This record gives sequence, C-alpha cells and structure tokens, in this order.
Amino acid sequence: MPPNATSAGRSLWALWRPKWLALPANDLLRDATYRRLWLSILISSFGGQITMLALPMTAAVLLHATPSQMGILTAMELLPFVLLSLPAGVWLDRVRKLPVYVVGEGLIAVVLASVPLAWYFDLLNMQFMYIVAFAIGCVFVTAGTAAQIVLTQVVPRERLVEAHAKNALASSGADVAGPGVAGALIKLVGAPFALLADAVLLAFSVFILRGLKVTENRINNEATHFWRDLKDGLRFVASQPLLVSLAVSVGAWQFFHQCAMVVQILYATRELGLNENQVGLCYVGLGVGTVLASIFGNRISRRIGPGPCLVLGFSVCGVGWLQLALVPTGVWGIVSFVGMLMCFGMGAVLLFINFLALRQAVTPEPLLGRMTSTMRWLILIPAGPGALAGGYVGEHLGLRYAMGIGGIGALLLAGWAWNHDSIRQIRSLPEPSTASA
Repeated sequence: MPPNATSAGRSLWALWRPKWLALPANDLLRDATYRRLWLSILISSFGGQITMLALPMTAAVLLHATPSQMGILTAMELLPFVLLSLPAGVWLDRVRKLPVYVVGEGLIAVVLASVPLAWYFDLLNMQFMYIVAFAIGCVFVTAGTAAQIVLTQVVPRERLVEAHAKNALASSGADVAGPGVAGALIKLVGAPFALLADAVLLAFSVFILRGLKVTENRINNEATHFWRDLKDGLRFVASQPLLVSLAVSVGAWQFFHQCAMVVQILYATRELGLNENQVGLCYVGLGVGTVLASIFGNRISRRIGPGPCLVLGFSVCGVGWLQLALVPTGVWGIVSFVGMLMCFGMGAVLLFINFLALRQAVTPEPLLGRMTSTMRWLILIPAGPGALAGGYVGEHLGLRYAMGIGGIGALLLAGWAWNHDSIRQIRSLPEPSTASA
C-alpha cells in the first residue's frame, strides 16, 4: 500500500471516529460498560421528557383534572415507595440488579402503552390514570433502586460524583431537546398517543442494557433472614449521622418540591394560557438548567465540597419557585415560568449528584440495596403529603400559593442545612463505613 494511502486512511479515521475516542484518556466514557449504561440513560431520559409532559397534560387538558386530582395523581405514583421500598431493598441485596433494571424498563413501556389503548376504547379517566401512576411507581421502587446500584458496580467509588454528573448531563441533553419535541408531538397526535414514543425509546434502552457485564457481590441466601435483614438496613442508616442528615434534609425538600410541582402544568395552561407546544418550548429552560449544572456540577462540588453544593441546590430551587409565585402573568409571567424551570433544573442536579454520591460512598457494597431503598423510603415519605398539600392549596387558595410554599420552604431548608455541621462541613466523599449490618 502506498504511504499516502496510509495517511489518507488515518485522516478519514480521524474524521469519522466516534467522538468518545477524542476524550481524555481517563474519561469515564472511554469505558465500554459505562458508555453503554450512559447511552441507555440518554435514550430513556429523552423518552422520559415526553412522559413528563404527556401524563400530566392528559390529566389536566384532556380529563380536566382539578388541582386536588393532580395532587392525588402524583401521590399515587409516590405511594409504592412508602409501601414497598424497604422489602424491595432486602430483596435486591439477594438478586442480580441488572436484570431487575432491564425488566423494569420494559414494564414501564407496557404501562405507558396502555394509556393510548384506554383512550382509543374510551376507557380513559382519572381512576385509570391513578392506576397507571401507581404501576409506574411500583416499577421505579425496584428497577430505579437497582439502576442506582448498577452504577456503583460499573464505576469506582471515588468517581461517583463524576459519574452522576455525566449521567445528569445525559439526562439534561434530553431535557434541552426533549420538551420541544414532546410538546410538538403532543400537539400533533395528542398526549395519550405521544406516550407510545416513550415506550419505543424504552424498548431501545432495554436492547442496549441486555448483556451488560457487571460484577457484584450478593448475600448468600442460606445465611439470610428477611425481617432481620430489613431491620439491619434500617439500623445501618440510623447508625450513620451523615445518612440521617441527608434523609431529613432531602425528605423536607421533597415535600416542598412536590407541593410546587403538582401545580406547574395547571399554572402554565390555565394562568398563562399556554398550549401544549408552548409548554414544551418553555420546558427547554429545564434542560438548559440541567445542562449547566451537569457541566459545572462536578467542578463546583470539588471546589466547595459535596455538602455545601447540596445546600446550594436547595437554595436555587427555592429561588425559582418563589419568584414564580410573585411575578404577575403576561409576558413576564412566561419568562418567570421558564426561569423557574431553569432554576429547578440547576438546583435538582446540584442536589442529587452529591446526595447520591455521598450515600453510596459511605455504604459497604453488601448493604447498598437496603441502604438505597431505606433512603428512598425516608425521603419520599414526605413527598406524597407534599403533593396532596400542593393540590389542596392550589385548589382552595390559588396556584401561586402552592408555588410560594415550595419556594419559602426550600429557602428555609437551605438555611437549616447550612447551620447543620454534618452537611456543611463535608468537603470530600467519605470512605465506606466499617459498621456491619
């Protein structure tokens, strides 16, 4: 082969080679296993943007749900976390997590596909939507917990914040493009049928995840006892001051988050008069916020520490909800709505990349399932009451009041967390605890 042919071949390879090959030598995306996991997150996140708009749009616009019904819809999705999280954690510590994650993605696709089917046969009502929300919550309890643990089996503990930031970047990339596409799709085919697109994307995610190679250490079933193991998981969390502080603070944030979130779509459609496509375009602000936090979140966490970065997340969310409650409707109201979504995107990413990394870093691998389910149970116990409270306040006092409660509450929480030494003084990820369950 002539020398110039070799040079030409190299030039073509440089032009067409996958982008990940141009990354730094130590970048996580160079790892083939993590790269597949990341790609699955990207695809399912894009579909999630459709569901995030299509489900509440179906309830609010198509079924004319009241604020209280919107609160019940959210509470039904959260109820399985309260009922099933603890036993699910004990079970997950005994089984392989990846198959649970993969099957869960497939089940959600089936549940979402049932909505347009019910609409086609004139069976869709709020009661059916409650069942759909409950079923999705049941899958998230198990498959969502399994997904978080799978990450720790792929990524070294010292790189968990980086991994969560990259995962958030995958999600935020979908957050930018997804809402506009979702809004247009809902406008074109209707909210129920738009859910079919998410079902298809979840099927792609399942295809990517099948056969992923992970290594895990499971509990020997012969040496276990269900109720004893459940109590051991609770005992471990209770023995760790860091986990207790995280559970209290993030649980309180969930209450205020749900209080504000349940009225967002109603506020956009009924107070601001936006249609489905316009709401989707506004939600691009959420994507911009998550992209910014995903890009800079790991850097901010390393600069100020995971604890202060988590407090910053509380504050940014609170500012977003409070300013929306105060700004009048009209053009400035729409700008404020976009600003609120951007603040929420930034704040939630800053909060959760550190929250997830801290709780995983402090926990020995054999306890990860029980710790994850226990922490999810603890932080989501206040979420259901928050959703119901937001719906009640929105219906009886006004939608702005629900937003205002979320904003003021989140800012007060940030002040409390900053004065709590076990959060403010965390400047690096801790080592796994030597406490045994």
